[in-house]
This record gives sequence, C-alpha cells and structure tokens, in this order.
Amino acid sequence: MKLNFKEDIILENDRVRLEPLTIEHVELLTPIAIDNPTLLKYSPPKFGTVDYLKEYIIRYVKMRTQHLIYAFAIYDKQKSTYAGSTSFMNISQVDERLEIGSTWIGKTFQRTGLNRHCKYLLMQYVFETLQFERLELRTDERNIQSQTAIKAIGGQYEGTLRGHLLMSDGFRRNTVCYSILKDEWKDIKSTIFKTVTE
Repeated sequence: MKLNFKEDIILENDRVRLEPLTIEHVELLTPIAIDNPTLLKYSPPKFGTVDYLKEYIIRYVKMRTQHLIYAFAIYDKQKSTYAGSTSFMNISQVDERLEIGSTWIGKTFQRTGLNRHCKYLLMQYVFETLQFERLELRTDERNIQSQTAIKAIGGQYEGTLRGHLLMSDGFRRNTVCYSILKDEWKDIKSTIFKTVTE
C-alpha cells in the first residue's frame, strides 16, 4: 500500500492524536515555539519565534503537496493541548521505506510518555497499514537524548553520516542513523510498547 498524501490521516489512541499539520496550527503551536526557543537546536530550521514557526509550517505543508513529507501536529489528550509536531519524510514508495523525523515536543511534554505513544502510532501505521519494510530514524550526533530515545524503542544503529546537514548557524552536523525492519515490529510491539497497547 502507498502513502496517500491527499488523505487526511489521523492516528490516535487514548493519550494522543496525530492530525495533518496545516497553517491553522501556527497559532495552536505558537506557545511551544515561544516557550522553547532552543527546541530545534539540533535541527536545520530556525525556531523560537512566531515568524520562524509560520515559515516552518508553510514549508512542511507545501512539501506534502509535493509528496515529499507528511507532517502531523501532536495533540496531547491528557493535557488537552497541542504539544508539537512529527513527520513521515524521506519516503520511498517503491522501496517501501520512510523516515520518522522532524519531531519536536515541548519540554513540559517530554518524559511523560507522550512521545512513546506517538512513535507507537506512527510505527503501527508504517508496518501494519502501509505494510512498509523499513523505518528509519536519524538525529544529530550531539543529541544524546534523542539517540537514547531511539534505542529505547528498538532502533538499531547503522552508522554516522559525516558533515551531513548544514545548520542555520553554519555548523555542519554529523547525522546518526538507526532503523527498524518490518519483521522486528511484532516483537518490539509486544515488549517495548506493551504498556502502550494494554
């Protein structure tokens, strides 16, 4: 099955709802950008102001129309508010693989289990609905917190791309690459995500 960029994909459980990112989310996500100006310090886009957030969302909405990225807004049902964003990117329909990336969640929502619920819904959709064979996750070599989180959900280290991305401050980052394969999902779902599915 192919990822349908024209479909409004909504993924949700009792804890979180992932809905297609739209320009209307600028106002809803502004508190996250203002309160967490360094949230994307390990990612290329500028962040921390309303204008930067608007540029970010406009770019990602446009890339959905170009079939390059499918971005979601994250709504925390427990706190009844929007918490951030995450995306399907580097999508290859032919090779049946994609990357979960451009994930950012406000600091007050971190370490609350919200991200784990998000990852579960995204991974379930990739492996059970799309029936894709491979899922990729990448992060800045300096972002130890992100690397720890990726390993905790079953990501297998594959290597480091040196001088891979140019940051907004002119720094060239090394990107650490992880993956999860479809035949690994059943075990990961029943062990790592056991508390999410109960």
